[in-house]
Amino acid sequence: MIIRERSNWFLMLFIWRGSVLRKIIPQLLIITAFSVVVLYFKGNVYEYKVHLNPAIFTLLGLSLAIFMGFCNSASYERFWEGRKLWGALLIESRSLTRQVTTLINDDSKDSALKKQQFVRMIVALCWALNFQLRNKDPKYKLRNLLSEEHFKRIEDKKFLPVILLNLMAEWINEQNRNKKMDTIILSSIDAQLNSISQIIGGCERIASTPLPFAYSVLLHRTVYMYCFWLPFGLVDVVGWMMPVIVLFVSYTFIALDAIIQ
Repeated sequence: MIIRERSNWFLMLFIWRGSVLRKIIPQLLIITAFSVVVLYFKGNVYEYKVHLNPAIFTLLGLSLAIFMGFCNSASYERFWEGRKLWGALLIESRSLTRQVTTLINDDSKDSALKKQQFVRMIVALCWALNFQLRNKDPKYKLRNLLSEEHFKRIEDKKFLPVILLNLMAEWINEQNRNKKMDTIILSSIDAQLNSISQIIGGCERIASTPLPFAYSVLLHRTVYMYCFWLPFGLVDVVGWMMPVIVLFVSYTFIALDAIIQ
């Protein structure tokens, strides 16, 4: 999770990085230009005056805000569940590292090297899951973490977190066959590997299950229809300030729509 340093209220007004403003500037410019055109023609379309009662937009805006609140809540719930899963992965990785490095009964240099390789596999799994969820190729990162033997085994594979988890399970089984751990430790480590597998599955579920498409389309259409009709409702009420007010309202709704998506 990226945690930004809190700025004062004034600097927050001009923060660019991490804001959706960059993505929605074209839409805001189009709506503002459309508002200026409506103002210039005083709400007339081909000499026909478009009369829209501002009270209509109050009711529509209230309904839209309630619906956007529901969608925003669903989006934040997905974010928070993902954050909890990633925190659980951090905890399980630390516990697994501690058990492997301290509870295996072999203090030889060769065993220390193998333990280091196992710890690197844990780190590689976290990186692989990170890149997989973002649809990026992590192999350039994993090449520096894994041994040549392990990297060759995953080089042509697709779902790398699970492949790495299987390699870790093979390593644990090898230690068990060599009598370097008892059944209690084996059971504990196997339970942690299962927990990591569940975390991977949970992250995959969140990434592959966005907000239902019907909700997204309905929200998207309603927001833009509202923003494009709003100038006709305000042109006779606020006059030359109408484009500014429309820009502010449009920024609020379109930015929330972008965040939800």
